[in-house]
Amino acid sequence: MEDCANDADATVVASSGAKRLFDVALSAFALLFFLPVLLMAAVAIKLDSPGPVLFRQRRTGLNGRVFWIYKLRTMRVQEDGADIKHAAKNDDRITRVGALLRKTSVDELPQLLNVLKGDMSMIGPRPHALSHDQRYEALVSGYRRRFRARPGLTGLAQVEGHRGEIHTLDCMEKRVASDNAYIERWSLGMDIVILLRTVPLVLRDPNAY
Repeated sequence: MEDCANDADATVVASSGAKRLFDVALSAFALLFFLPVLLMAAVAIKLDSPGPVLFRQRRTGLNGRVFWIYKLRTMRVQEDGADIKHAAKNDDRITRVGALLRKTSVDELPQLLNVLKGDMSMIGPRPHALSHDQRYEALVSGYRRRFRARPGLTGLAQVEGHRGEIHTLDCMEKRVASDNAYIERWSLGMDIVILLRTVPLVLRDPNAY
C-alpha cells in the first residue's frame, strides 16, 4: 500500500503545471542572465583545447525516456558508451579551463536548454550516464524509482552532500534515497528551498571536481 501511495504522490511531480511554469520562467531568465558567462566560457574552451564547445551525452529522463543532455565540454574525451568512468579528483581527462568550469558549475548551465525543452526540471534527481544507470539499477534497491520525476539541474541529494565521485556503493544508495524522498515529499516550496541551498554550493562545494 505504501508503494502505491508513493507512486500516486510522484505523479504530482511529473504533471504539476506550477512546477513546469516555474521551470520555464526561471530557466529562460537564467539563460539570458548567464549569456555573457556562457559566451566567455565558450571562447575559453576553444582557446584551451581542441574539440567542440558543447558536450552531449545520453541520459535517462522521466519514465525512463532517453534524452541528450547538454554541458560545456570540460574534458579531452567525449564518452557516451558502455564504460564511462566517473569524474574523479585530479582527473587527467579534465582540461585546465574545464577544471574551473566544473568547480563553479558553469559547465552545467547549458542544461537550462534541457529544462526549456522539457527534458529536465530545475529541481529533481540528477541524471546519470546510461551505463551508470544500467550498473546501479542492478545494485541499488529503488534506483529506477528515480525516473518518476524529470531529472534536475540540482536536487535534494546534492544539497545534502551526496554529490561527486562515487567511492563506494553506499554513496549511490544515499543519493538514490534522497532522490526518492524528494519525489515522495515534493512541493513547490521544497523546490525553492533546494534552489536557495544550491547557491552557496556553487561558490564552494568540496565535492565539485
